[in-house]
Amino acid sequence: MAQVNLKPGDNLDSALRKFKKMTMESGILKDFRAHEHYEKPSDKRRREAAARLRKIQRAKRQAEARENR
Repeated sequence: MAQVNLKPGDNLDSALRKFKKMTMESGILKDFRAHEHYEKPSDKRRREAAARLRKIQRAKRQAEARENR
């Protein structure tokens, strides 16, 4: 649970900004969106496999860029 401690004199806008930043950093919104709809196990495996492939390809591109320098 994200909590924002306010000091006397803090306004609502700064508190809201702090709260949004805390929820983004903690991954609450990402988790909420992931559980918003049911995802079949086969779809989850397919999505995770695609993410792994993207990560490997990105690492290869970065390694090639370092070699070409």
